[in-house]
Order: sequence, then structure tokens, then C-alpha cells
Amino acid sequence: MRRKKIDKFQEEIGISFKNPDLLSHALIHSSYANERKMAKERNNERLEFLGDAVLELVTSTYLYQTYEKEPEGKLTKLRASLVCEPTLAMCARDISLGSYLLLSKGEDMTGGRERDSILSDAFEAVIGAIYLDQGLEAARQFIEVHLLKDVENKVLFFDAKTYLQEIIQGEGGEPLSYVLVKEEGPDHQKEFTVEARLGDKVIGRGTGRSKKSAQQHAAYEALKQYKK
Repeated sequence: MRRKKIDKFQEEIGISFKNPDLLSHALIHSSYANERKMAKERNNERLEFLGDAVLELVTSTYLYQTYEKEPEGKLTKLRASLVCEPTLAMCARDISLGSYLLLSKGEDMTGGRERDSILSDAFEAVIGAIYLDQGLEAARQFIEVHLLKDVENKVLFFDAKTYLQEIIQGEGGEPLSYVLVKEEGPDHQKEFTVEARLGDKVIGRGTGRSKKSAQQHAAYEALKQYKK
């Protein structure tokens, strides 16, 4: 059963591993390893460590080559937007990574498959596994396809609240606020809906697993309207 899931995940990401055990290793969360009393090195934390370094190198190289006239400070900010936890978690969701993870029963029941920290760490662990199995070029291609294909929008999303605030202040109009309008689901799987409002006018609406995430989505939706 587990092998079938690993095969399916390889199809999902378009990579056929020479050693599928490496990919399986990347999907073992520490909670699962602890619950099964496995050795510490059996969880995905070491692969995450390696993947983080590969991710930083590939992302830095991409930004250096793509934004030739930007100073170091701007490149650093762009990189921070791309390799931050929420962005990596978003990329992990795009490849349904959460459904392939091995978690403890407790972690699974409390929404671990949707938790940003777990998803972003696992995404880096998968990068580490690809690097070990197929080398830097394969890892670079994976990162470019699943992270770097939409840089401008990812950066805009990450900084949405800041950008929106700057626009509103520049216009000197009514104050910007974020209003929680809906809260659904059990405690471990809450979904929040927030409206971005300019005075009483709704300019954006977003949902997320946390209030902060919902605000981010609402600000991003408002920004898209401003860009139009």
C-alpha cells in the first residue's frame, strides 16, 4: 500500500526515483518516527536540512540571473518571500504533499497534513531527496517548476498586506481594516474568512487556516483589483 502511494507521488511530481526509499524517507514526519520508536535519523529532518541548502542555492542563482539590475538588498527580500514557510506550504499543497506524509495519529487528527510548518519542512525534504537521488540539475528543475514559475505573484502574495497598506496610505482616504466574518470547523481544522475593508466598503475577501492567512488572502484579492 505504501509503495503504491510513493509511486503515485512520483507521478504527481513527474520524477521517477532510482531509489524510491529516499522519497519515502522524505515523507516521514518526526511524530510518526517517535510514535513507532524509530531511530531519530529515520525521520525527514536531515533531508530537510539538505533540501533547505539546495533550495537557497537554486533560488539565489535564479534571482541573480533573472533580476540583473537589482541590488543585493532587493534580491535578499525576494528570496525571503520565496523560501518562507507560507510560500513553501502553498507549493506543497499544489502537489498534494500533505496526503502522502506519514504522521502520528495525534498529529494527523489535529490537522497536521494542513499545517504550514509540516508542509514546508516536507517540501524541503523532498528537494533533499531529489538532490541525493538525481543530482542538482533535477532538484533545480523541480524547484523552478513548483516554486519559481510564478515569482512575481508569490512575492506579491507574501507582501500583500504591506503593499495594500502603502497604496491606501498614498491615497489618503478611509482607513483599511480586516474584519473576521466567518469561522468554521473544529478547533484543529478551523477555517477563517476575513474581509479587507476600506471604511465600510469590502475591497477583498479571503479564507485561511489562520486569521493571519485569511487576512493575507483578503489583501491579495484586494491588490489584484487595484492592479486591474
